[in-house]
Amino acid sequence: MEPETQPEIPADPAIPVDADFEHALGVSDAQRTVHTQGDPERVWELASLSKPLTALGALIAVDRGLVDLEDPAGPEGATVRHLLAHTAGYAFDGEDVVGAVGARRIYSNTGFEVLAAHLEEATGHDLDDWLEQTVVQGLGLRDVELTGSPAAGYRGSIRDLLALGRELLEPTLISPDLWREATSVQFPGLAGILPGYGRQKPNDWGLGVEIRDGKSPHWTGSASSPETFGHFGQSGSFLWVDPTAGLTASFLGAERFGQTHVRIWPGLTDAILARFGR
Repeated sequence: MEPETQPEIPADPAIPVDADFEHALGVSDAQRTVHTQGDPERVWELASLSKPLTALGALIAVDRGLVDLEDPAGPEGATVRHLLAHTAGYAFDGEDVVGAVGARRIYSNTGFEVLAAHLEEATGHDLDDWLEQTVVQGLGLRDVELTGSPAAGYRGSIRDLLALGRELLEPTLISPDLWREATSVQFPGLAGILPGYGRQKPNDWGLGVEIRDGKSPHWTGSASSPETFGHFGQSGSFLWVDPTAGLTASFLGAERFGQTHVRIWPGLTDAILARFGR
């Protein structure tokens, strides 16, 4: 008698993405990846998705007592907390200070480069070595390339970003109290420009991550919880974490951020939440 054959389990159907360029997408809960499409190991430019990696390295240093969020850093009166929350007054790029400390939310690459220099001095390690020892090894990242600016120069894969997303969903490298602080609004009520989406009032951020709250327009979905946080990059990349849904998702692609992303990302997020959210 021939052995009974098991029915073939159908592959998880793709989530429609209305884009005519190469891209990859991944979804994970706190324990495991639940969906990918495209090549999850392909390395792409992360652009500003470099910032959450750098921020996690800074938070690990805080958790280990090497850095304090109230350490002076940057312009007179600014601290590590201000740098992480984009309230130190720096311009987007360059050394110009264009606002008073704590007065406005001014999104700044410079702030993260100043943060990196502070981390190097406080830890006694070059930043790439510190991130390698703490974030890369701590999360088992396999594809990330820590080159260029800590604000926007790194490269990585969907599988690496999902590992980072899982850490941001349920932390293992920092304490729960510090995680709650990092994902809570810092300097509430500040207005500012969300790049690509215009002025937001308030423009809420945590420590190295943007917090959705009630922002409109926004790059996450209409079904995203107000607690959703994350980041997107000008390379056409995003990573969001929705604690209410218990999910994290990331998108990487071959086309730089533009109107196509503004159009498709909210619906894509809503489709992910509808299929995989709890």
